[in-house]
Amino acid sequence: MNQTQRVAIVTGGGGGVGAATALMLAQRGYHLAITYQRNPDNAQQVVQACQALGVEAFAMAVNVAEDADCQALVQATHARWGRLDGLANCAGTTTFVPLTDMDAVNAKDFHDIYAVNAIGPFQMARAAAKHMGDGAAIVNVSSLAAETGRGSSYPYVLSKAALNTLTISLARTLAPKIRVNGVMPGMIEGRWMRDGLGDASYERVKKDFSDLSALGKISQPEDIARAVVWLLEPDAVITGQMLKVDAGFTLGRDRNQSR
Repeated sequence: MNQTQRVAIVTGGGGGVGAATALMLAQRGYHLAITYQRNPDNAQQVVQACQALGVEAFAMAVNVAEDADCQALVQATHARWGRLDGLANCAGTTTFVPLTDMDAVNAKDFHDIYAVNAIGPFQMARAAAKHMGDGAAIVNVSSLAAETGRGSSYPYVLSKAALNTLTISLARTLAPKIRVNGVMPGMIEGRWMRDGLGDASYERVKKDFSDLSALGKISQPEDIARAVVWLLEPDAVITGQMLKVDAGFTLGRDRNQSR
């Protein structure tokens, strides 16, 4: 391997933001380890697409809630390429329960979602940091829900708020050697939300977000991936920051603004 060839791990790389991130990193010449948990076929398709761009890549079944899985992934990556420059924590989970239906959420939901969305990124960062050199970077994919308190469920909202705080803590701990940042998407177009909400609710929520966003649309997975990749690049002199990529939803649309 060319000693200047960069290497990255992308969790949740089998679809959505994770897959888009892996492909963009491959376009920039990164060798890649991507993780999946349920769909090996999708992950293998991403691997093949990355390889077609001229880089090496492999997929590995990983439950980021299990520390042993995280350690094994990092060790396999370092054993193959001898370095690790970037970690994109894109793996995430939720349960779709309206916030008004508080009785429909139980403690197990909190534990299961928190384990993947907050503990998982910590375990991945802890394992990866041991093999990262100067100029390496970690990016955590969070959610606007962490700030607005609105999202697919209470466990999801709380887990993403915890991830934001984790991002800042890791940035302090790992500086100046490793930069750590987060990306906070608003609504992202894709099957994950459509499957969770159902077609009718998905289209209604999509329209609401678009109507309320300054840019009059919602984000695509590639929009979030561009932000992740930019923050992973060594010339991004930024750490401890949470970047909103929400098509201007937070900013809002002026009522007098033409569409």
